[in-house]
Amino acid sequence: MILGLHHAQITIPKGTEEEGRNFYCSVLGLTEVEKPDSLKGRGGFWLQAGNLEVHVGAEDGFDRLTTKAHLAYEVEDIRYWRKRLEENNIQILDSVPIPGYERFEFRDPFGNRVEMIHKT
Repeated sequence: MILGLHHAQITIPKGTEEEGRNFYCSVLGLTEVEKPDSLKGRGGFWLQAGNLEVHVGAEDGFDRLTTKAHLAYEVEDIRYWRKRLEENNIQILDSVPIPGYERFEFRDPFGNRVEMIHKT
């Protein structure tokens, strides 16, 4: 029996962990959680997003701009996030409408597709 979703993983290029921490912790406000010692040598970092974790791995040789894969962060105030991202020079991309939700997309500094979504 599947109990739920524990974490999702995205990747950033090797060696860009500090830039990744700056974006995900400072701009998005997520909290970094300590990785187990057995995994620290692999690079990347882990984040807490509500009751789930986002694992940010480091890998090269992948074009993140060619995939529809993404994380969708559920937010309380979608207008706040649109403004916050625009203030940090992040290009906002409108999403296809879904009844009952307001949402938009953007690419993180590494090309990962990200969605912000708010239930109306």
